[in-house]
Amino acid sequence: MLAFVCKRVVWAVLMVLVITLITFVIFFVLPAQPIQAGGLGTDEIGIRDAFEFSGPIYQEYGQFVRGIFLEGSLGRSLSTRDEITEILWRAVPVTASLVLGGMLMMLALALPAGVLSAIRPRSLVDRATMVFVLVGVSAHPAWIGLVLAYFLGFRWQVMPISGYCDFFTPSTGCGGPVQWTYHLLLPWVTFAILFAALYARMIRASVLESLREDYVRTARAKGLPERLILRSHVFRNAALPIVTMVGLDAGIAFGGVIFVERVFGLPGLGGLMLQGLTRRDPPIVLGVVVFVAVAIVVFNLLVDLLYTVLDPRIGSGQGAGSLRRLRHPRGEPAPLPVPSTTS
Repeated sequence: MLAFVCKRVVWAVLMVLVITLITFVIFFVLPAQPIQAGGLGTDEIGIRDAFEFSGPIYQEYGQFVRGIFLEGSLGRSLSTRDEITEILWRAVPVTASLVLGGMLMMLALALPAGVLSAIRPRSLVDRATMVFVLVGVSAHPAWIGLVLAYFLGFRWQVMPISGYCDFFTPSTGCGGPVQWTYHLLLPWVTFAILFAALYARMIRASVLESLREDYVRTARAKGLPERLILRSHVFRNAALPIVTMVGLDAGIAFGGVIFVERVFGLPGLGGLMLQGLTRRDPPIVLGVVVFVAVAIVVFNLLVDLLYTVLDPRIGSGQGAGSLRRLRHPRGEPAPLPVPSTTS
């Protein structure tokens, strides 16, 4: 277990270093780098001053990495002269609140829908879930947000449609847990509807696949209660691909919720990226890119560590990690070990 965890942590650190190298090359080394391109319209001297670069390329890359990991610095904004890290930390709590809360709401919708649809195929619940999946997959998040904002915000005026309240601010004015939740409900619902449709379909397929496995038929033949079979065998195996997708989507969503943030006026990372592009401020763009890429790596690492809990064979060296499922020689997914039923 410890060896597996150390290995995954080392790989995550190496991946972050590769990300910083690729980002540095794109922004500072390539002939048509963004710091010189007309799209961002800033000269090379200005951007290098923002990062306080001087000397050969390899020394500049060393300064870049040292600034990120040792000093926590990503340079200064060309438009406001503020530290990029300070700008990021004002936007990160907003996006983190939206993504994590939206993910929890999504799972609250998708898990029961997908599971009930799988254990009762061709029932009313199954058909309703498939309709929900079709609508959710077809709808654009901006359209969902606008519809919710129109009916709940403009027409019925029961929900706020813009703005963000800090969770830790005292509950005077716009702040505190209640106002924080109240202002994020519509963004969470918009986020959840988009992802819940995809995950309900994925959970349904994964549970159906597990229900058809030989070890489930064996457990039923032994007379185990259906609830125990579902909890101990079916759900645990079906959770493996779902955990992988949740981890990857959570990281990617940090940079992909720009539509939801723009519709509801949330000052998150998506709006910050757009601000950097419209103001021709490359350090802001670079900071958002690096942060989102590192967030994806961190969430992927958390998924790998969670796999050791769901499948102990991975942590003991018998598995192949979260990116490759254990398989029989025939290529079929291998079930988790079935616990003994003897007393």
